[in-house]
Amino acid sequence: MHALVGADMARVNALILERMQNEVALIPQLAGHIVASGGKRLRPMLTLASARLCGYEGRCHVELAACVEFIHTATLLHDDVVDESLLRRGAETANAVWGNQASVLVGDFLFSRSFQLMVDVGSLEVLGILANASATIAEGEVRQLATVSRPETGIADYFKVVEGKTAALFAAACRIGAVIAGRPRAEAEALESYGMNLGMAFQLVDDVLDYSARQADLGKTVGDDFAEGKVTLPVILAFGRGTGEERTFWRRALCEGGQRTEDFSRALDLMRRHDALTGTLDRARSRAEDAKRALRPFADGPVRTVLSDIADFCVDRVY
Repeated sequence: MHALVGADMARVNALILERMQNEVALIPQLAGHIVASGGKRLRPMLTLASARLCGYEGRCHVELAACVEFIHTATLLHDDVVDESLLRRGAETANAVWGNQASVLVGDFLFSRSFQLMVDVGSLEVLGILANASATIAEGEVRQLATVSRPETGIADYFKVVEGKTAALFAAACRIGAVIAGRPRAEAEALESYGMNLGMAFQLVDDVLDYSARQADLGKTVGDDFAEGKVTLPVILAFGRGTGEERTFWRRALCEGGQRTEDFSRALDLMRRHDALTGTLDRARSRAEDAKRALRPFADGPVRTVLSDIADFCVDRVY
């Protein structure tokens, strides 16, 4: 992916740095801290690759890729405040360094920058897609608040959370590539389906990684979701398949506070006993296959191959 869109991605990074500048020094300092924290830039690269897949030859894809990254970065700043996170990818979060108020306000600034970029592109259809995605992300985050410390949350309800807080931006990032290229609605919908399923697979694998030693290799802290009382799919599956005594454990550990040192190990044991991690990975793998199938309307070539490989990568990073 980097090899295919590297030149355009360099332009995106330059535009991000340019649009982060402000006479209020704290804004570029704080925004730069999270932008430089080692993210994969997967979402903006998907916009660039989708535009290339559709034969786009203009420059709007660079502005829109930057827009997508600003939306994503703003959500990360807000998420870390909501989750009271102190580390992200092994480094201090912005809220740990500058405080919650500054993180929220700079997140708002980045959202505003993203909409300025949308307006610069001048497409009402693109504006609608990204505005709807931004609203859906916020809705997904609110939905997630309703599931915290509720292990009896249903699978369908949790999928609604994931569709909102993660997959919606993947879907929008891909769809706008077809829109600016003027491709038929069927192709735009195919890329949206690819992005939605890819985003679902990506988040489900993240759910598994939070309970995996592999998480430490990726520069993240193991067990954060559990410590924060987050109810993700592995918890839902283990709770649903568990005994009465096991469900009592989940309610105490996730709902009542005061987790014990040994609770995380027991949670892992219960997940393994009930194949909760395997079950979550199976669903992620199924979504990745759905993403690959969504690419069938497009001609074979290096871009389609890479997009298909990215779907496999999202699952394979567990290993």
